[in-house]
Amino acid sequence: MKLHIRENIRISVESIRSHLLRTILTVMIISFGIMALIGILTAIESVKFFLVDNFTMMGANTFSIRNREMMIQIGGRSNEPRMNKSITYDQAMWFKEEFDFPANVSVSTYATHTATIKYKSEKTNPNVQVQGADENYLATAGLEIGKGRNFNENEVYYGAHVVILGSEVEKDIFKANEDPVGKYVSVGPGKYLVIGVLKEKGSSMGFSGDRRALLPLGNVLQYFPRPDRTFGIDVAAQDPVKMDQCIGEATGLFRIIRGDRPGEEQTFEITRSDSLAAMLTENIKYVTLAATFIGLITLLGAAIGLMNIMLVSVTERTLEIGIRKAMGATKRTIRNQFLVEAIVIAQFGGILGIIFGIVIGNVLSMILKTSFIVPWGWILLGVTLCFVVALISGIIPANKAARLDPIESLRYE
Repeated sequence: MKLHIRENIRISVESIRSHLLRTILTVMIISFGIMALIGILTAIESVKFFLVDNFTMMGANTFSIRNREMMIQIGGRSNEPRMNKSITYDQAMWFKEEFDFPANVSVSTYATHTATIKYKSEKTNPNVQVQGADENYLATAGLEIGKGRNFNENEVYYGAHVVILGSEVEKDIFKANEDPVGKYVSVGPGKYLVIGVLKEKGSSMGFSGDRRALLPLGNVLQYFPRPDRTFGIDVAAQDPVKMDQCIGEATGLFRIIRGDRPGEEQTFEITRSDSLAAMLTENIKYVTLAATFIGLITLLGAAIGLMNIMLVSVTERTLEIGIRKAMGATKRTIRNQFLVEAIVIAQFGGILGIIFGIVIGNVLSMILKTSFIVPWGWILLGVTLCFVVALISGIIPANKAARLDPIESLRYE
């Protein structure tokens, strides 16, 4: 049995060599189908890895409490929309002091979205986002200090004139080799000492997370007054496994702080930081289905091409088949020979397509600066599909070859 298989493989390889150009074209058709499938799916895996990695760095174990600006009253005397009151400073600080679940809590607020940061004769465009933040904000927002240090509790409480700049703001107003820490910059009407610079985060969905400036929360309250100011609360659970429990505790406490009665809809919203990543990942599955469909259509074309090649090969080798049958070859031997030939061609194309697909798919990994991805599951699928394509494409020509009459085959010219 092993001898027959080895002989069939040898004859298949010799046949492939004798029709090299035709074989190369068939292999390329199959490889393009597998490359489209593996390449697109590898790129999608890179995107998923990028989303998970970045949202984990931003705090996948965090959630935010924000004001629910409008809600509809159901029942009672009115079904009109009702505006909820903003989350006040006292409510936010009350929550921060009373929330005793193992977690970090930060309070922040927006000062302005249109600030201009100046240093000597240099200044930014008036599109810098200025936020008031406390000492825990960096941890809950997934931000890191690249140069300098974070705020301390005294600076936050007393509203010190210190600032932490985003990396893009630093590049706009400081020279390449100049250390901004210890320099004074203008933020609005005031002078602020730069105590830190954030590590670069990059842009997402058209918004640059590096074009910002952080001031102590107390400073924003004093020098950036706004009517009906609302505050945001961010919570980072120390144990991600207890995330749901942490949200439940936070919801119960803040309902009490806000005065939400039992049975009434809450006047605030809790949003998990990884909800956007989950939503995007959920939508990516439709892209995956589309990519799989495109790859399968390409493989269908490859299967038709391979079947055509094998049928032509049967016709060209009619005399050879007649000689082999006259020498004692059985129908099964002839059938296996052509099936093995189809499988060898398909697997060559599959291996080439997998290599091309991994390389092309990981180009996106290089762009997104994620780790090199080898999608073993999709590779196994590609090899299986190539085998199935070979069987489907080779069975009809193989059966045709096996059914040839040896006498008629010997007369064929």
